[in-house]
Amino acid sequence: MTHKDAHGAGAKGPDELRRQIERTRGELGDTVAQLVERADVKGRARARAADLKDKAGAMTVQLRVSAAQAGHGVQDRAVQAGHSAQERMARAGHLAQERAVRAGRGLEHDTRVPRPVRAAAGAARRHPGPALTVGVAVAAVLTAAVMWRRGDAGGERLTAAVMVRRGGRRHR
Repeated sequence: MTHKDAHGAGAKGPDELRRQIERTRGELGDTVAQLVERADVKGRARARAADLKDKAGAMTVQLRVSAAQAGHGVQDRAVQAGHSAQERMARAGHLAQERAVRAGRGLEHDTRVPRPVRAAAGAARRHPGPALTVGVAVAAVLTAAVMWRRGDAGGERLTAAVMVRRGGRRHR
């Protein structure tokens, strides 16, 4: 007695028929598992969510690394700019000091300059601290005088509204 399998070949005996049945059952089990997997929407959604979570974590790490690198680059450029500005200011300070020294020496030895001025220039060169303090005080007094003269004294700025309140007068 011969039995035909799904492919059209007949089984030659009961043992071969059992083997074909087992093979067919295995194929049917695989097909059912694939169908169940496709029908399991929740499971597929969970798997997709896990994949997306992994990708988001990797992207977060990548963005943090990129941000850190960019921050270091900005910091390096800022440090370089600061050093460059500091060097320029130091050069400008040295240049101003050299010019002041030359001007002071010129005053000390210039016979056209009155003797008290020459003496003051020499003292300022020998003792720059007090000379600087006196210079700052003179500058402050001159600034205050100019501000008072303009009508800026007392913290009130000379704006159009202040002018109208004063009746067009600059001084109080």
